[in-house]
Amino acid sequence: MAPGRRPSRRGPVALGLLGVLVLAAGCGPDEGMSSTPSAPATADAGLPRSGEPADLDPADFTTEIDNTYWPMDPGTRWVYRETDEEGQELRVVVTATSVTKEVANGVTARVVRDTVSQDGEVVEDTFDWYAQDSAGTIWYLGEDTAEFEDGQVTTKAGSFEAGVDGALAGVIMPGEPAVGQAYRQEYLAGEAEDNGEVLSLDEQAEVPAGHFDHALLTKDTITIEPDVLEYKLYAPGVGLVLALGVSGGGGREELVEVSTVPADTARAAGTTPLGEEYD
Repeated sequence: MAPGRRPSRRGPVALGLLGVLVLAAGCGPDEGMSSTPSAPATADAGLPRSGEPADLDPADFTTEIDNTYWPMDPGTRWVYRETDEEGQELRVVVTATSVTKEVANGVTARVVRDTVSQDGEVVEDTFDWYAQDSAGTIWYLGEDTAEFEDGQVTTKAGSFEAGVDGALAGVIMPGEPAVGQAYRQEYLAGEAEDNGEVLSLDEQAEVPAGHFDHALLTKDTITIEPDVLEYKLYAPGVGLVLALGVSGGGGREELVEVSTVPADTARAAGTTPLGEEYD
């Protein structure tokens, strides 16, 4: 799932997360989560911030993504229910395909399809590109995205590829997460400047897919949209289970089910939003 993607069911979210949100509500716009106790990060090495260059060696990467907080075995499918800030309900289907793509910076990535529909009609279709380095860190290398209206593409704004026009790869999940780690998720100056920070490694969440313990909690922000703030919970062995937009729009996105689809189904998903096959 792309970093910028985002659910209003009153339900038993983690007590720790609720405490975080209560504390955040009392902070000013520049204070963020400063009132939340946290230990200093111990493994920031190699995690880029903002527009810092990252010297990525394609030989150091694999498309076999097994990071415990977001394993992406081909054929894995996550289904989410998203309720946006206007109360509209969307269905989000994320599939780790069997397709790979060599991006412009030379790294070969796993193609993950993220399709959003409303009332049975596709409104957004995105192909995200991820790869994992030898330290277990998942990198985000770009996306091919399109928005639709009445079955027609209305815009492909937001598409980018690491290594093209100054776009840089970012981190989605550190290989060794530690409280206080901060990193960029994607970077294209003035267009895409998303950031993540690890807040906790021991939260819990209850969503339609079940109850999850020992979840990792992140705080996601956007440098060029300072009013935007979102929290995400990742469950070990599963991936993203809950996302909460608490400022600047967004809503609630919760995991409904996770399953495995046939490999050929996953591969069939490996087309661009315009229907072209990847090489």
